[in-house]
Amino acid sequence: MAPGGDNRPALVLCPGLLNDGRVFAPQIAALRDRAELVVADVAAHDSLPAIADTTLSRAPGRFALLGFSMGGYVAFEILRQAPSRITHLALLDTSARPDTAEQTAQRRAILRLAETGAFKGVTPRLLPRLVHPSRLNDPAVTEPIFAMAADVGLDGFRRQQIAIMNRPDNRPLLASVQVPTLVLCGRDDQLTPPDLSEEIATGIAGARLVLLERCGHVSPLEHPQAVTAALEAWLFARQAA
Repeated sequence: MAPGGDNRPALVLCPGLLNDGRVFAPQIAALRDRAELVVADVAAHDSLPAIADTTLSRAPGRFALLGFSMGGYVAFEILRQAPSRITHLALLDTSARPDTAEQTAQRRAILRLAETGAFKGVTPRLLPRLVHPSRLNDPAVTEPIFAMAADVGLDGFRRQQIAIMNRPDNRPLLASVQVPTLVLCGRDDQLTPPDLSEEIATGIAGARLVLLERCGHVSPLEHPQAVTAALEAWLFARQAA
């Protein structure tokens, strides 16, 4: 693959809703000596095209692209804007589909509630929707989730929800992907269930699908070693060949 500025492969990481680079902390620790890493700010704008444009302005000329959850929507938009710059694509716990009318209505209701001052980021009550029951009392998983949400804050959350609600249907884009692609999902993901990842992998020729057992939505933190191993095989396979 095309190297970054110091001859290492370049990898752009796109976090999810109420996330920042800490959601990839285990992977960053494992890969930072072998790859040039750039973490996108997915809370800076209220539209996916603007987030993608800003990310592209910070990225090396050509790069591998990883999107987790909402970051997958950003990755699709980057792919739409600059397909020739992407060497590899990884989509973790995400969907190629647009919001349903019901999902959009739920997001609007959440935003109205947040505007009243009731925004509390991610609470313990919400955790069972995000992570597998076996990880609910694991501080290595839960503490970063709480901290990231608090730091993104209400304004960032508002921008992210608006961007998500207005995302396009990315399923027609799948057939155009011609780079090595990894699609990964927790088997017990409640927010973006495995069938959505299966749909993506089926739509992209040659995509590798990885489903992790006893894993919810936040796979990079819940199963860091398995996710890192999958990323290493995806990112370095061609170099090793």
